[in-house]
Amino acid sequence: MSLQRLLDGQAERLARLGQLLEEEQALLVVGEIDGRRLNALAEEKTAVQQDLEDTEVIRARVQRQLGYAEGTEGARQAAADAGCLDGWQAMLNQARHIARLNERNGRLLELRMRHNQQMLDYIHRLADPDTYSADGRTGLQSRRLDARA
Repeated sequence: MSLQRLLDGQAERLARLGQLLEEEQALLVVGEIDGRRLNALAEEKTAVQQDLEDTEVIRARVQRQLGYAEGTEGARQAAADAGCLDGWQAMLNQARHIARLNERNGRLLELRMRHNQQMLDYIHRLADPDTYSADGRTGLQSRRLDARA
């Protein structure tokens, strides 16, 4: 398999992963989350990531078999010698973009989880207001509604 075909395959998989991450982000920012779709996206992302890893293993093996050094410098040299340095650079840039998308989604998910935990804690305090917290106070200090403007 030629290096160009391997790079093209990786670029296609990275593009698909980017689409999945963008869809995931759209789901994470809406008011009500579609848990089933998020789970399906997680499975699709896992499959694409596995395909990417498999392709990278093949690319690295070919790189070694052709006598190039392992790592980034060997990959750059192999791509330059094969006439596909631009494709290799584009694939690296695409991978960096994917990493940023993934990091952003991780932060969105973390915010969602923190918010959900705060809501659960609040609901528990409402359900059992006489439970004492670590500082010795009850969960709710006052049950009266302050109607002042």
